[in-house]
Amino acid sequence: MKNYTFKVIIERDEDKWRAYCPILENKGASTWGETWEEAFKNIKEVLAMTLASMKQHGEKIPNEVKKSKNLVIHSEVPVQLSGRY
Repeated sequence: MKNYTFKVIIERDEDKWRAYCPILENKGASTWGETWEEAFKNIKEVLAMTLASMKQHGEKIPNEVKKSKNLVIHSEVPVQLSGRY
């Protein structure tokens, strides 16, 4: 079994959190959650399903995806600061 590292974006979308993997979004690697943690959990599941489907259909995993020993999801969470600091 190969493990990969993916860049995942998790961002606030009105009253929910949207999570997606930019390099695999066109393959369906996008989801949401009521909380940041739920969105993060969901995108890990979606990535596993997306890769399984790609493998089943003989599709190549994109070259930009880095191979690693463990599946690690990196996330970027936008932060807005307001007020005085």
